Amino acid sequence: MIQQDLDKLEEKSVFVLREAKAKFKNIAALWSMGKDSTAMLALARKAFLGKVPFPVIHIDNSIDFPETYKFREELAKKWNLDLIVVKSEIRGELSGFACCGSNKTDALKKLMDERNFDALIVSIRRDEHGIRAKERTFSPRTKDFKWEYKDQPAELWGNYSSKMDGTSHLRVHPLLDWNEIDIWNFIKKENVPMNPLYFAKDGWRYRSLGCTHCTVPLKSNADTIDKIIEELETTKTEERSGRSQDKEQEYTMARLRALGYM
Repeated sequence: MIQQDLDKLEEKSVFVLREAKAKFKNIAALWSMGKDSTAMLALARKAFLGKVPFPVIHIDNSIDFPETYKFREELAKKWNLDLIVVKSEIRGELSGFACCGSNKTDALKKLMDERNFDALIVSIRRDEHGIRAKERTFSPRTKDFKWEYKDQPAELWGNYSSKMDGTSHLRVHPLLDWNEIDIWNFIKKENVPMNPLYFAKDGWRYRSLGCTHCTVPLKSNADTIDKIIEELETTKTEERSGRSQDKEQEYTMARLRALGYM
């Protein structure tokens, strides 16, 4: 049953990626070097004959983990990625987390304007956070880069709207229906390279990765993919409990998302 469900998720994600590549003239993808965005790139390689046929963007605040930067360089070379690294400023902003939030959005907006990207692939999942549950597979952003989460296009029976009228660009979310265990089962099945910080060391591991200022490890002895999957099947700890920003009130995350935050 697990394999059948995973096959269906893969088929849908591959379909979404191919639809996006066919419908948009200038598309790119966000890559944080985390498990979800790396799995998305692996899915793109399955969809496009072993290649990722669009640029991948890392919004870099210069304080990611050393392991993350090393992983970025190694995989970009191994998979021959068209990698774009954009520096973001660290300054006070509405979320209270100067390292991330709207500062990264400002850097992304500047790049989108410079490169005229009309669509952006983002590897969020609905189950990660309450506000993300309102997303659509093809999600328009206004001319001001904002997300009108109360006015999203209907997506019925696999029909996706990609209309660009009155938008700055569309966000494409090929992993919306996946959950955390799905991601790890896919990583195991496809032998996807992974950031070593996800695997336990000295009784601690990172379950969700941000930068060094807003991410903390959780207690764990899961030092292999099989052990991670086993742990996830029984844990009651939320996936992003180690991410400081996600502990803020729901309205703060909603405001960030409305302003275009990833």
